[in-house]
Amino acid sequence: MMKPEQAAAQALGEKAVYRIDDLLQVRGSRASAYRTLRELRQIGFAEQLAGGYFTLRSSFFQPFFLWQHLIPSLNALKQARYFGRSYNEADIEVARRLLRGTVTLDYRAYELTGLQMPHTFFVYVQDPDLATGVLRKHKFWEGTRGRVALLPSMGSFQNEIQRVYLDCIAYGGRSTLDAIAIEILHGEELDPKARGVFRADDVLKVKEELAAYEPGERSR
Repeated sequence: MMKPEQAAAQALGEKAVYRIDDLLQVRGSRASAYRTLRELRQIGFAEQLAGGYFTLRSSFFQPFFLWQHLIPSLNALKQARYFGRSYNEADIEVARRLLRGTVTLDYRAYELTGLQMPHTFFVYVQDPDLATGVLRKHKFWEGTRGRVALLPSMGSFQNEIQRVYLDCIAYGGRSTLDAIAIEILHGEELDPKARGVFRADDVLKVKEELAAYEPGERSR
């Protein structure tokens, strides 16, 4: 269950790596700091590192009301499994032929916006173990460097564009720019009550890059 006090940790501000002492300053006690970190890890916002350090997804700094909409995406991302064979674009071409599922994040965002060249092929599959077997049969190896990522199907896919949008916000980083582009180009298909809040300079950057495309040049 999400708690408003978890959002108090947003006072940390965005940076690459945090120490538990940083969280102690906003939570008041070491016990509260560790409890908050544990809860944020369970949601999918935080990843604990060695030596008392941890990282936070940029999506953690979205408004608290949006968190409930991000939970399915965050849960799926926590369970992502990465695979590679040649560790280049050829892996994606093979995976597209082998796997049946719903594509999201990099490659689907590029189809929707044409904004950023995709890198990792994220796909929701009904049976990750079965999909894993298929990939291994074709000499894919599981590991952190793989450019093919299997996600377990969870949450709603009724509005596919909405789900890609939320996945991009949840993943954070460069995917945040994809979410902004989706909102600009497909805003009428998004739930007004489940929209992110973005930095003004990021929105301006995306608008400028989208405007640079000639009509028909952007991939749909």
